Amino acid sequence: MLFGPHETNLGRGRALSERHVAYYARRAAGGCGIVVPETASVHPSDHPYERAPLAAECGPGWADVVAACRPHGALVLASLGHTGAQGSSGYAQTALWAPSAVPDVVTREVPVQMEQADVDALVTGFAASARVAVDAGVDGVEVDAGARSLLRQFLSGLTNLRTDAYGVDRTRLLREVLAAVRTELGPGRVLALRLSCDEEAPWAGITPSLAVQHVRGLAPLADLLVVVRGSGLAASSYRPDGHTPPGFNADLTRAVRAAAGGTPVVLQGSVVDVGAAQRALDDGAADAVEMTRAQIADADLVARARAGVPVRPCTLCNQACQVRDVRNPLVSCVADPSGGEALPDGAGRRVTVVGGGPAGLEAARVLAAAGADVRLVERADRLGGALWSVAALPGRARFADLAVWLAGEVVRSGVRVELGTGARSGDVVATGARPRDGVTAADVLAGAALPPGPVVVDDPVGGPVGVGVAELLAAAGREVALVTPDEVAGVRLGGDLGPANARLARAGVRRETSSVLRAVADGVAVLADRWTGTERRVACAVLVDAGPPLPGDVPAGALAAGDAVAPRTVLEAVLEGRRAAQTLLADP
Repeated sequence: MLFGPHETNLGRGRALSERHVAYYARRAAGGCGIVVPETASVHPSDHPYERAPLAAECGPGWADVVAACRPHGALVLASLGHTGAQGSSGYAQTALWAPSAVPDVVTREVPVQMEQADVDALVTGFAASARVAVDAGVDGVEVDAGARSLLRQFLSGLTNLRTDAYGVDRTRLLREVLAAVRTELGPGRVLALRLSCDEEAPWAGITPSLAVQHVRGLAPLADLLVVVRGSGLAASSYRPDGHTPPGFNADLTRAVRAAAGGTPVVLQGSVVDVGAAQRALDDGAADAVEMTRAQIADADLVARARAGVPVRPCTLCNQACQVRDVRNPLVSCVADPSGGEALPDGAGRRVTVVGGGPAGLEAARVLAAAGADVRLVERADRLGGALWSVAALPGRARFADLAVWLAGEVVRSGVRVELGTGARSGDVVATGARPRDGVTAADVLAGAALPPGPVVVDDPVGGPVGVGVAELLAAAGREVALVTPDEVAGVRLGGDLGPANARLARAGVRRETSSVLRAVADGVAVLADRWTGTERRVACAVLVDAGPPLPGDVPAGALAAGDAVAPRTVLEAVLEGRRAAQTLLADP
């Protein structure tokens, strides 16, 4: 099982830090077989994000990662790459390298076409970086020709319009890089290749059939092949959220494996359940499986699975584990926002937690794990709270798995659960939010019947709720208009932003962007342009408020968490529940 390369923002400058070491060591201790730290740039011309590692500065960090992972039996492969036209010129202040001067589809920046001297420098950079990695004691190197890589751009007719040898034979540069890296690795070390095998642009890009042709020539040059999808045009295909079925790459990986001539092939692509991973191995789809997000959600995934203990589920939401952001957030997880910190001993403490939503469940779980005697009071007839509403949204079904896991862990750890019991005070109060007046998104998600006629969904937040409710209503055959003050619907969706707007368009949802809801009366909603104030009217038989709920009713001086304090995401609720437990445990 692999823990694949991904951005973490854990670095200091362009080097790997002690936080990287702890992060990877946790996965190795949890049973992961192969750890691949985040991709390091092989040349200074590549500085794709502020804390992106530079291979020339990663030697000490790689050595520390190896030293921390090796006692647990995990192999460490250094990931080497260059993002080319998909990088950023904002840090290096130099032109972006590319096979041809084709504007990047995301940034619209026009890169410089690489001359032979640049190509030679790139190959030399891969070789020199591999030498640094070998000196650090790594078990091998992974060359990145995946979705966001310069090597993929040379393979693709979308971005490689050259007429020289590197355009006539688009695999030439990658073969030169692999040969150069192999020379530096010498015998006994692994050479892995991460290869985009479908750019989802069949008119000119890499298609599965073309990838199979590439693989026949490239596989003999590598010891391990990781099959991925994606490109600049389909960036979300590399790590899609829950709208894409888990294990979506299985058929593609199976076809590539058949062409790989015996080179072991790795399945990558939303593999988040141990059972699904085992089935992929059993039916011949792959020789190994990469479960990166699953091991972000549960660092002990392998150890738990071996012990028959339920694994903390990945929700496939991409809300905290995709961190390419100018604010440099540290990698985290909605299900497990911890840093693996040790807890004070709670033996002998008697604690009451009020509320069985994500905040209350996490507080109770942490307290019980520390040895406290915990009582959990929940007024509803089941645990999980708002997680069940979130799970009703399109693409968010796995939040129900998180609700089930949290509830199961609470029971398994000996917490005394009292359902159907109301209470206002306790050691931790996590009683949730108060609803707004009128028809809310929560009502729709709970299955409330709406009057017939056109629906207006007012989304002042720009998150998944407004978009998801609009999708659900449109799928039910309703005429829907989504109102948002932002220039694009769902502006806070991150990697799902483009796909979400495509889904809304296909569903026939009218997106009223840069608009503010002024009034609703007599079957008409009055909207005002955010910038000019110009008003217009749209038909509205039902208004659905997708805004945040109101803070809950918390007794003065109570230790509160989650929506009871203020509207929270699941990440914030789980984190606050954990912090409330830690506060209690730290209080003598």
